[in-house]
Amino acid sequence: MTINHPITPPPLLLQLWREDWHYSKVKHIGLEEHIAAKAAQWGANQELEACCEWFVRDWTDIETADKLRSARRPKPPSLKEQALAVLDDCSDRLEGAHENTIRRALEALPE
Repeated sequence: MTINHPITPPPLLLQLWREDWHYSKVKHIGLEEHIAAKAAQWGANQELEACCEWFVRDWTDIETADKLRSARRPKPPSLKEQALAVLDDCSDRLEGAHENTIRRALEALPE
């Protein structure tokens, strides 16, 4: 069955998602759920990019498009940021010198 809609994943992409699930080492969800989740993410990304293109095309507003993209697809915190957050949470249980040593070491790491 072929679905004719502007935001429909192409057959090759569906095949890649099937293979991704098949070769996955962790099968915590079924194939249908895996493809549904991938398709929802893909469709949302297509819509976001269409909106950003509209801002640029009709309003010549690259800045707003970039802000929209950043707001709707925030980057997950880096491992360094996660470690610093954990340190903040448990700093009251550490001696000041130990906390400072750990914090300086974490802050010295690259993002």
